[in-house]
Amino acid sequence: MGAGLRELRQRRKSVTSTKKITKAMELIAASKIIKAQHAANDALPYTRELNKAVSAVATRSRVNHPLTNAKGERKRVALIFFTSDRGMNGAYSSNAIKTMQRMANRLHAEGKDVVRYAVGKKGIDYLTFRALHVEASWHGFSDTPRYSDAHEIADRLIADFLKPTEEGGVDEIYAVYTRMESMLTQTPRVRRLLPLEVVEGVREVGQGEIPPLYEFEPDPEQVLDELLPLYVRSRVWFYLLQAAASQLASQQRAMKSATDNAEQLIEDLTRQENQARQSEITQEINEIVGGASALNESQAAD
Repeated sequence: MGAGLRELRQRRKSVTSTKKITKAMELIAASKIIKAQHAANDALPYTRELNKAVSAVATRSRVNHPLTNAKGERKRVALIFFTSDRGMNGAYSSNAIKTMQRMANRLHAEGKDVVRYAVGKKGIDYLTFRALHVEASWHGFSDTPRYSDAHEIADRLIADFLKPTEEGGVDEIYAVYTRMESMLTQTPRVRRLLPLEVVEGVREVGQGEIPPLYEFEPDPEQVLDELLPLYVRSRVWFYLLQAAASQLASQQRAMKSATDNAEQLIEDLTRQENQARQSEITQEINEIVGGASALNESQAAD
């Protein structure tokens, strides 16, 4: 066996092994996507009811809460962005990082100091490599987040928002996450997290209807003190679930593309291997025929 044929067979064997790995990762990502989608759907009823409760208190009482009041002058603005802990998921993490960096550049152009919070090892590595300060970071759960993770992240963000700017607090917080539009489309988005904007309002009372009567116990201030942190946690939980589903969808698509490329490469290597083997056989036949002809000529000369 020639060296070229041996090398082609080794390469084909290596690509075949790689194909098995990418195919397995594709199937694993597909199974995890279903779990992530179910988790997001299961959280929706709680999120809707929480939104209604917060909206009812905010619109039916005249309470000014620190989490809903915008600070006068925005000097320090925080960015929390969500990336993956591992690679092999296409452009998912790089798109989130690019969106975060564009937002940071815009804030810098406005004269704001940017404070960064990173969720996911890829984002942490990006900031560390460029010597950018990381105020806080979390990793290890990018594809399988838990509500306790959202609880921890939200509490840290709330604490920093309530802290005075002179003591290291922040005046505004934006979240950069990836929204899963479909299995083929995942879109990075920027949303303001704090101060809170309750987007879902109380239903308007129609003509002839009796308006609902709201009573808040013990009082609206304490109700908001309990509800608003829950609201922030639910938003962070939503971002984590959307980021996880987007990461897994991107990973499945990337692994499917890698598997298809491996199959094409295996076909090409198999064709080259067949051609190399045919060339060796043809060469051996020519050598045998040439040797036989030389032997016959020598015998005839004798």
